[in-house]
Amino acid sequence: MGHAGAAAAAVRYLGHGPVKPPARPRLRCVPADERAPEAGRAPEDERAPVDPAEFRRVLGNFASGVTVVTAPAPRDGPGPAGVPVPEGGPGPAGFACQSFASLSLDPPLVCFMVGRASTTWPRIARAGVFCVNVLGAGQDELCRAFAVSGADKFAGVAHDPAPVSGAPRLAGAVAWIDCAVHAVHTGGDHLIVVGRVTALGTDGTDRPLLFHRGRFARLADD
Repeated sequence: MGHAGAAAAAVRYLGHGPVKPPARPRLRCVPADERAPEAGRAPEDERAPVDPAEFRRVLGNFASGVTVVTAPAPRDGPGPAGVPVPEGGPGPAGFACQSFASLSLDPPLVCFMVGRASTTWPRIARAGVFCVNVLGAGQDELCRAFAVSGADKFAGVAHDPAPVSGAPRLAGAVAWIDCAVHAVHTGGDHLIVVGRVTALGTDGTDRPLLFHRGRFARLADD
């Protein structure tokens, strides 16, 4: 079973559509009894007595890079394991993601976090592959374009296919990481998506875009 078939199994267990479970799934999926009772919300027993606004304010002091996670356009006809092509158009998928990190050197793994209510995640899961684009300083508007929902996010955006997945590799990104979906875990109102790195690279010519206290930032000159 290929990566797309494994990801299709994840879609089934995450409640994004009926999929016939594969005989030998390689992807560790979320059991049905671990799903949130409502999309985008964590079960009551997982919630801590912390004010959400205060949580956001304090965690906003952690400066991070900014990425756009992309997936290739679906193939013609039904998706893997008979999954219909999801709504959202026949083009590629992508969303702005601040919650990204390296995870393992051997094997090479990375991870990103996505909300359970995301409409882009099911399209990435069905593709079974994705590319993480690390945005460079000056790509603020590109990030904002991929943070909206329902628009053609790729309109006017220069990109080429990543070498293994074929997911959009955005022009101007300071680094890119091509991946296959390796595992999906629950994390409160988000999902933790682990990707196995199949190719990666950097242009080495620009500084990264940063995000700190709700605003974009840039590294100071040396």
